[in-house]
Amino acid sequence: MSEPKTPTPSPAGDTYKGWVFKWTNYIKGYQRRWFVLSNGLLSYYRTQAEMGHTCRGTINLATATITVDDACNFVISNGGTQTYHLKASCEVERQRWITALELAKAKAARMQAESDDSGDDFPPTSAPTVPGQGGASQNSEVQSALRTLGSKVEDLSTCNDLISKHGTALQRSLSELDSLRLTGEAGDKIRQVTERATLFRITSNAMINACRDFLALAQAHSKRWQKALQAERDQRVRLEETLEQLAKQHNHLERAFRGAAQANATADNKSTAGSRKGEASDEDDDNEFFDAMEEAPEFITVPADPQFHKRSSSNISGFNSEICPDDQSLNDEPLAMNQESPSQELVPLKKRRTRIPDKPNYSLNLWSIMKNCIGKELSKIPMPVNFNEPISMLQRLSEDLEYHELLDKAAKCHNSLEQLCYVAAFSVSSYSTTVYRTGKPFNPLLGETYELDRLRESGYRSLCEQVSHHPPAAAHHVISDRGWTLRQEITVASKFRGKYLSIMPLGTIHAIFEKGEHHYTWKKVTTTVHNIIVGKLWIDQSGEIDVVNHTTGDRCHLKFAPYSYFSRDVARKVTGVVMDKTGKAHYVLSGTWDEKMEFSRVMQSSRGGENGTEGKQKTVYQTLKAREVWRRNPLPDGAETMYYFTALALTLNETEEGVSPTDSRRRPDQRLMEDGRWDEANAEKQRLEEKQRSVRREREREAASQRTSSQSEEAVDEDSDLSLKSAHHDNYEARWFSKCEDQITGEQVHLYKGGYWETKDRGNWEDCPDIF
Repeated sequence: MSEPKTPTPSPAGDTYKGWVFKWTNYIKGYQRRWFVLSNGLLSYYRTQAEMGHTCRGTINLATATITVDDACNFVISNGGTQTYHLKASCEVERQRWITALELAKAKAARMQAESDDSGDDFPPTSAPTVPGQGGASQNSEVQSALRTLGSKVEDLSTCNDLISKHGTALQRSLSELDSLRLTGEAGDKIRQVTERATLFRITSNAMINACRDFLALAQAHSKRWQKALQAERDQRVRLEETLEQLAKQHNHLERAFRGAAQANATADNKSTAGSRKGEASDEDDDNEFFDAMEEAPEFITVPADPQFHKRSSSNISGFNSEICPDDQSLNDEPLAMNQESPSQELVPLKKRRTRIPDKPNYSLNLWSIMKNCIGKELSKIPMPVNFNEPISMLQRLSEDLEYHELLDKAAKCHNSLEQLCYVAAFSVSSYSTTVYRTGKPFNPLLGETYELDRLRESGYRSLCEQVSHHPPAAAHHVISDRGWTLRQEITVASKFRGKYLSIMPLGTIHAIFEKGEHHYTWKKVTTTVHNIIVGKLWIDQSGEIDVVNHTTGDRCHLKFAPYSYFSRDVARKVTGVVMDKTGKAHYVLSGTWDEKMEFSRVMQSSRGGENGTEGKQKTVYQTLKAREVWRRNPLPDGAETMYYFTALALTLNETEEGVSPTDSRRRPDQRLMEDGRWDEANAEKQRLEEKQRSVRREREREAASQRTSSQSEEAVDEDSDLSLKSAHHDNYEARWFSKCEDQITGEQVHLYKGGYWETKDRGNWEDCPDIF
């Protein structure tokens, strides 16, 4: 009857073809014909080959009626001389044709109505003149989109009518069956089907009502939406024209300012040769000049006059003589091995791993977990390992040493201001590992440690310990045989706000250099994870950092520009100025926290024009050519399947012999996750957390017992110190760090008290708690 490959009609389908039997006469009866439904017209042919040249008949469905005779027969008539009596091979096939014909009829009726009053629904609107007739074409696209939307809404209305009509017919047929008063199992089945049909009718009626409400609302607001869309488009065109004019004015002001600055420098120098060179260098100004952030520019840098390159080192604050030879040595020296220990070169270094098991592709409904966590501390939310990466927060802190070479170079600097440039670059480099890392590190257990012994390869040893659980705090201490020490205690405060996650590291980072006894401090900026619920996760860093030299009073102010859709500046931009204790600028830093940083020597500074409505003046720095101080290392091959780990991160969880029993490498849930056994890792994670809670409850009971005993002794001795009442409120003490007051910042911090590496050499870990 009909071809097996005939496509099933859909409400949005424009063309439907297939074989159907058509009544011819009483002699021949029903004969098979090839029917084609397209653009509101139903045509038929004897064979498919006739479609190209001979059509046997056509009916316009816009004015036709469609009736159903029985299970397989149906009739199509235009009320005149054309009437087709058709028969399908089965009831299902007949219903397919009926559905396609009903939809085509409704669409043809709409098209005929639109042709009668074309232009009424979409009157021509005046659009701003844009080059290339862009406004007219966009207006045409908007009208076309609105017509398409209206057509789809009409299709939805037609489907509603069909559901209502067929549902009523189904209910009537079932009622007729029920009236036959069948007994036994057949009657029970009919009643069951009747009940289900009733539920279907109720559900369909609800859907029909909802669709009818939507249709009425869409029709009521369609013209309003069209006007709003047209107004938005007009406003966008006006904004584009305004921005273009502002850009031209801005460029003109820049050129005028550079010309004035060049003229002033030439007049001050009174050198005709220098003037000619300055005019020649103006051709390269566009390539060397750059501006700060558009939102709140604090300073502008311009290339220094060529005369500065010819001055002797004695005329530049006595500093250039120290920089030039030392900088060359810092850039060229490999720093791969401590020069004071040449015998170490004969010992082969341990080969580190370069791959970990690929991340499994497990799906998880994030919203089902996150919807109950809004407003809570991230550290207090029970998370499955699906959101983690297979390293702990202690190992993530150790990743700050990815670019330890910057501190090695800083330790060799003879000048504190240049040393500050390297320290500032090091503070920025720690964020380069986060650009693709959207996974959450494991929260360390209380007493958990992590060592990173790179003494032979890179000359440093690092130790981290989780010293507090609520709030979570980790102490970190690094000692290098190349003349520097790094320490920090970081407490992470985080809030989930529905659309994004804010991570605010609290605490101060210290860098101490043996040469000159320079002591630097700085803090971390806020990390924001966007698109938590919908969309692709991405990370941004924003805020300001002050790197302070407490020995000399020098300071570097760094600004991390937050991402802005409207900014024409580069993304992830970082700018900074290195100043001495008097506030005089010596260096300007610029770059991005995910790629590279450069610094330029400031030769002269001046105050520029006003900055917008705030009335602030921007400082203009004339600088020498910028030099690259740091560049991010490329990711290993296949990093996208290994959590986007860097070369150092791939080695952090590698098993090593002789480490402490509390080391993160021995944590079982983290190891199971790295091996791809996430279900087992989730179960193990719950076990470890429950064990930690039990230990904490036992510790609280001991503290309460000690407080009770202390209060009893105070009752006997009334002159005892009242501070004893809270002396044992929390009796937990870190194993390798001791709590004290920082002499620089005045904060309560944990400082390394020594003994870890000596204990490791002895191999005696009896005093370490059993936390795993």
